[in-house]
Amino acid sequence: MQAPEDIVEIERALTRVAHLLTRARQHDRTVAAAGVPIDRAALPVLRLLSEAADPMRPSELASRLNVEAPHVTRQIQRLERVGYLTRVPDPIDGRAHRVRVTPAGRDAMDSIRAIGLQWMEEALSDWSASERHQLADLVHRMVDDLADHMELPLKP
Repeated sequence: MQAPEDIVEIERALTRVAHLLTRARQHDRTVAAAGVPIDRAALPVLRLLSEAADPMRPSELASRLNVEAPHVTRQIQRLERVGYLTRVPDPIDGRAHRVRVTPAGRDAMDSIRAIGLQWMEEALSDWSASERHQLADLVHRMVDDLADHMELPLKP
């Protein structure tokens, strides 16, 4: 079965965006501009915790990031060593702990986000506000639909 041309082009565009945003050199450039020395593998953990309303268990982080638990444990340890995360007792299970972002971690993530937003704003400076809103709406819709679909078994 051959995919429709528009689907092929959407996939191609998303692959290009993912490549642009996840390249090691881009990460290095972003954190250097933000003045935040953070490992590329640790950044998703810090981002997720900085957006979370409450501290999270490491297993929940691993599940939400779709990675193995040992990977998350290593990143938590790295982020703890630089003061960006701290462990707190789990209120439900006294034997377990949760992880939360510290004020220094929140500041680091805010600095990284600010650089990314600045570059995005510069890149889309020729776009109208209406075009940017439309793009944001469509991208959110696509991500929601993809996430919903990926929870279902693939059709034969």
